[in-house]
Amino acid sequence: MAAQEAVDTVRDREIGVEQEHLDQVYRRLEEKIHEAEFLMNDAAQKGHVGTPGALAERDAQVFRAGVHLNRLNNEFEDFLFGRIDLLDGKDGVKGPDGAYTSVEPADDAIRPDGTADIGETLHIGRIGVLDADYSPLVIDWRAPAAAPFYRSTPVEPGRVVRRRVIRSKGRRVLGVEDDLMRPELRASLGGAELPVIGDGALMAALGQARGHSMRDIVSSIQAEQDLVIRAPAASVTYVEGGPGTGKTAVALHRAAYLLYQDRRRYSGGILIVSPTPLLVSYTEGVLPSLGEEGQVAIRALGDLAEDAAGGVADTYDEPAVSRIKGSSRMLAVLRKAARGALDHPDAPKLLRVVAFGRRLELEADELRRIRHNVLGGTAPVNLLRPRARRLLLDALYAKSGAVGRHSDPELAAELRSSFDEDVSTEDSFLGFLDAWWPELAPRGVLDAMGDEKRLGRWARRVLNPGEVRRIARSLRRPGLSVHDVALLDELHTLLGAPARPKRKREYDPLDQLTGLEELMPVREETQRERAERLAAERTEYAHVIVDEAQDLTPMQWRMVGRRGRHATWTIVGDPAQSSWSDPDEAAAARDEALGSRPRRRFELTVNYRNPAEIAELAAKVLALAMPGKESPRAVRSTGVEPRFVAVGKDGGLAGTVRSEAERLLASVEGTVGVVVAMDRRAEAARWLDGLGDRVVALGSLEAKGLEYDATLVVSPAEIADESPAGLRVLYVALTRSTQALTVLSGARDLPDEAGVPDLLRD
Repeated sequence: MAAQEAVDTVRDREIGVEQEHLDQVYRRLEEKIHEAEFLMNDAAQKGHVGTPGALAERDAQVFRAGVHLNRLNNEFEDFLFGRIDLLDGKDGVKGPDGAYTSVEPADDAIRPDGTADIGETLHIGRIGVLDADYSPLVIDWRAPAAAPFYRSTPVEPGRVVRRRVIRSKGRRVLGVEDDLMRPELRASLGGAELPVIGDGALMAALGQARGHSMRDIVSSIQAEQDLVIRAPAASVTYVEGGPGTGKTAVALHRAAYLLYQDRRRYSGGILIVSPTPLLVSYTEGVLPSLGEEGQVAIRALGDLAEDAAGGVADTYDEPAVSRIKGSSRMLAVLRKAARGALDHPDAPKLLRVVAFGRRLELEADELRRIRHNVLGGTAPVNLLRPRARRLLLDALYAKSGAVGRHSDPELAAELRSSFDEDVSTEDSFLGFLDAWWPELAPRGVLDAMGDEKRLGRWARRVLNPGEVRRIARSLRRPGLSVHDVALLDELHTLLGAPARPKRKREYDPLDQLTGLEELMPVREETQRERAERLAAERTEYAHVIVDEAQDLTPMQWRMVGRRGRHATWTIVGDPAQSSWSDPDEAAAARDEALGSRPRRRFELTVNYRNPAEIAELAAKVLALAMPGKESPRAVRSTGVEPRFVAVGKDGGLAGTVRSEAERLLASVEGTVGVVVAMDRRAEAARWLDGLGDRVVALGSLEAKGLEYDATLVVSPAEIADESPAGLRVLYVALTRSTQALTVLSGARDLPDEAGVPDLLRD
């Protein structure tokens, strides 16, 4: 408990340090805003002079002050995201932003005993801020002095000792996460040893451990990861590695490196796809916004087609339904549904118009033939409406008796044009066309698939009756599941996107300032407005990073592939952790999405997160899930063996989970993850109610990619029996902890006298 309090104190103290700096920055920003407001007021007074020169000077000053004030106000919130602590440089030259320009450390910056002093600390943010003495409080992310924040790696650290990501909301610092570029170095800041929070602390412990073997291991970790981060991006880069090898962190640092290395090339944006919202939250904490004006988008799979879905999906179908919805078989069903949805129960069966003094009719069989002809191609359904309109007019004209009335081509064409104009503007024709060929929305078609009879027609010879029943039942439930989003995105492609109405520009008080009409007819778009607009408009990206790629279903690969048709790719995953039941089917969909691009493969082999005691236990499950597959090499040992507990006859599951969670909270300094089968998530959250925000309940599929100081895995048998991939999912659950692991067995686990479940016994 004392150790926990000590580490919490260090974390809290470091958050407090960054909070103090942020408060200072905001005080300075407020001063600058007051200065801009004073300049605007002063400019208004100059207008009273009345001379042409004074008026021109006033207008110019209003313009400059207005732009400056507008920028300050728009960048006022959430703009500080990083910090770097650097060694002394080779020279004492400062750049215009107040930071030293030297890239490499001074020859004597590191003492022979492996110690050093931090010579300079820079905070990185959206805009540069200088204090009253012109020293940098914040470095603009675009400035040369900010480059080491993105480019530094442990293999080529330059002057950087520690890189810190700062998470903040408004004016409050929420957390910090450190990366050490020189883990073997003992650096001091202000006379005290440089504190390190998060994974950086673990790397520091490894780097400063006694013995050459551990230092060699740290070097191999750095070399493996650096090779991936700096790999050329002209193709597809595959990165494989087991639990704890740093795949996600490497991928995110690669995004920052690529953007900063070749900003022009990646102006089309980088998309980072994570399987769950929880992993997105973790990802956003590791990779800051970068101030990249909308160029980095981090999305969960349930958030990737937000327009088509009408929001973000974060619920899960039961495994049997997920296997159907994720399968490539659904593509044939969706193609039929996209066209079949036109034939809805309320669709009109008769078209009647009046033309040339005659009543013309098209009956059900004729209308059916016309629709069949229109749908003969592969064009999106909504884009076929003009063709449907034309064929309807052709059929009506043929019935009018006007065909062949004039032998002169010009007169015949004029007669036909008159007919089309008269008929196509009739309310009866327009109303019929809207009802017979409506503009279909993806959500509407998906809702129509909830009708079991209609779905049965569309899925004939593709799904069996039991599968049709399960899918229809799931689609009738309120809300959307994560797997529904990929179906909606496919339907969006099959139907064609309707035109969007133009957004009105928001009112800005600066537009009303006297004199701005001549100098600034249209207000310049701010950085944040540009970021929001690009994020909303962008549907394709220049580079796509897929994290935990082994979990994507074939339909999800199609969805992601559409966003990177002209992109380079980084694919990160581990086949041993796959939760998808048919990896070969997913691999075929992945290869289709990636096309003929050349592939480059890397493998991360060192597990520096899980202690050897936990890794050894997890390896038993891996041997069952994928015989012959080797787990990554764990490089540290804590001496703490996994704890096994069984629910007693007199004790309930809820009480045992709560008491074991409390025990773990008391034994570790940080977070505790309680992993349960997916259908137990809600009740597990109730069991832990009131224990604080250091403990979280999560379903087995949500645990992917996440890490906790301690983990409580509840009923391995329930997790393993959830799906055909259950053993691989259990392997993931057992490898989430960096310090302590407790396994809680229920009756289904058949625990022995020591509480060890059947799946984990030798």
